[in-house]
Amino acid sequence: MKRLLLVFVKNPVLGRVKTRLARTIGDGKALWVYERLLEHTRRAARGVAAQKWVCYSDFVPAADAWLEGGFTPCQQEGETLGDRMARAFRQGFAAGYGPIVIIGSDCPAVSPDLLEEAFRQLASCPVVLGPATDGGYYLLGMNWMVESLFLDKPWSTPAVLAETVADLQRADLPYALLPVLSDVDEAADLDRLPPSFWQD
Repeated sequence: MKRLLLVFVKNPVLGRVKTRLARTIGDGKALWVYERLLEHTRRAARGVAAQKWVCYSDFVPAADAWLEGGFTPCQQEGETLGDRMARAFRQGFAAGYGPIVIIGSDCPAVSPDLLEEAFRQLASCPVVLGPATDGGYYLLGMNWMVESLFLDKPWSTPAVLAETVADLQRADLPYALLPVLSDVDEAADLDRLPPSFWQD
């Protein structure tokens, strides 16, 4: 089995990232926060024993810290988040990888240990989920493609995790849950960040 970690990121462009956060703190500060989240996610991913793909939202840059760190670049494609994630999983499985874990770049509590735990869970369970406090999930891992998890979901709403779990239960597929963690989407989320997040 060849383990693959997919990291979904947004290209860090002023006014295009952390837009909900920017309504309170402004575009410039929101971009700075997102760049810190990218760096944190990159460090966490580097500590995992797996092949790693970084999947950019809009374009693959000529050079950046991800490419210099050994991540294989690709571009997200699809109308919805579900479409884009499904395509990335399909590409990974078609290339002979599995298990495959996907994460975003919004969760400051993601760590190498947590990502390794996700892969460990997949040794005995077909699906693993990392629940987020907002009702979504910060991580999804699978041993094979489960198409239903990406269809007809209310993406970016508090119902995503519950509907995903309901699909797994209908399919009688066992799943494991990781600890519940918080994403950074609103200004109030900044108050929960550890002091180390603000340090160089």
